[in-house]
Amino acid sequence: MQQDTYHSDWISNLKLLYQGKVRDIFEIDANRLLIIASDRLSAFDVVLPDPIPGKGEILTQISNFWFNHTAALMPNHCLEGDLAEILGDTKLAHKLQYRAVIVRRMKPLPVEAIVRGYIIGSGWKDYQASGSISGIPLKPGLQLAEQLPQPIFTPSTKAAVGDHDINIDFSTMQQTIGTDLAENIRTASLAIYAQASAYALERGIIIADTKFEFGLDSEGKLRIIDEMLSPDSSRFWPLEDYRPGISPPSYDKQYIRDYLETLDWSKTSPGPRVPADIIQSTTEKYQQAWQRLGNL
Repeated sequence: MQQDTYHSDWISNLKLLYQGKVRDIFEIDANRLLIIASDRLSAFDVVLPDPIPGKGEILTQISNFWFNHTAALMPNHCLEGDLAEILGDTKLAHKLQYRAVIVRRMKPLPVEAIVRGYIIGSGWKDYQASGSISGIPLKPGLQLAEQLPQPIFTPSTKAAVGDHDINIDFSTMQQTIGTDLAENIRTASLAIYAQASAYALERGIIIADTKFEFGLDSEGKLRIIDEMLSPDSSRFWPLEDYRPGISPPSYDKQYIRDYLETLDWSKTSPGPRVPADIIQSTTEKYQQAWQRLGNL
């Protein structure tokens, strides 16, 4: 893989339509987009000033595997194409090949589809406050990081850059995007999580929870978009170190979240600088996830 830190100004022949927390979206033509995963890191919905070298490549390759692996459960936005022809630059295409994806132009839906197999993060905070998550009541006495009796679907709003996502109940999701779409997304999300979590568990990784995004193509067909089951959109825990009652070590950006929790920071932009040793350790965790899943 390449180790150069990508910058959006590398691409001069395509219009930059949108710059998200991690991904840049360029217009190829009326029907296709080019999505490039940067090395930017978002924590608590704030983009931090220090990138994680190589992160965008790992995210893209893991997502591409899962898009292919789960296509029978839910179609996705990925397309084939000649990156060098699109960019008009063979050398640039070579540098970007592991972090660039050609996709259908989609209409993103304004919700995020979250599946939780274990109780952690904002779900744990909701449970402590109300005994439920996103309106789903849970049995009393659950411990931090405990496996739930069965995975649950807990949607949230999709926030703009710099804003915070808000957990919502399924009824609110139905009112936002329509009953049929909401039910199709819930069904697909739970099925994908079940298949992926079983695959990862065989390789010593617990997928504690994950977040999916969906959109509609030009024919109104529902497809999964953005990224899938990556260390940025999921919590990956090493099986051998897992036990309920503690926040497990992880292969994802939870390591940086835990560091940020020690700071006197309001969790609003601008984000704080991150020490070099924390960046290095985070890079290693992304690499370990990639290696453990088998260099997918």
